[in-house]
Amino acid sequence: MALAPLWTQGWYRPARHLASPNFGPRPAGACIDLVVVHSISLPPGEYGGPHVLQLFTNTLDWDAHPYFQQIRGLEVSAHFFIRRDGSLWQFVSADDRAWHAGSSSYRGRSNCNDDSIGIELEGLEGNTFEPAQYQTLCALCQDLAQAYPIAHIAGHEHIAPGRKEDPGSGFDWALLRQQMHWPDQCFPST
Repeated sequence: MALAPLWTQGWYRPARHLASPNFGPRPAGACIDLVVVHSISLPPGEYGGPHVLQLFTNTLDWDAHPYFQQIRGLEVSAHFFIRRDGSLWQFVSADDRAWHAGSSSYRGRSNCNDDSIGIELEGLEGNTFEPAQYQTLCALCQDLAQAYPIAHIAGHEHIAPGRKEDPGSGFDWALLRQQMHWPDQCFPST
């Protein structure tokens, strides 16, 4: 009996799928070799609700919480979202360009959205993350590396220094390195 493939047109079978309208084609010749780790919670510091899913699908009720007025009209997405319990959502095919990095530069290239996979962790920048999130992130990155020429992983703070601070000081890069067994040059130097 043949196993179903892990990837179908950039969609990852183990993830729950919820398509976002916030994406576009990658530039011709883009080499998808970077994973960008982010953190997000809506409202900030509140976990488990539907608001991140709604933000990425343009269905967020801007009047549902006072904080949402600060981000009203924002059209963003990530390829993946990992909840505190390790459950995994996918919004954009990994073959396509999600809108997660903004103005950015890493490994001598600008516009990181063009050639990266964006993974949001449910959390608040500077706070810690759950063991289940690291387990899911590690497994996802390993499977991404089987399908794409992934050679680097960095935080939003590394690709947009001074503008972004996530996932922040609470993210355990040493633990991720240990779990993934990738060479040190794949990770940020800080």
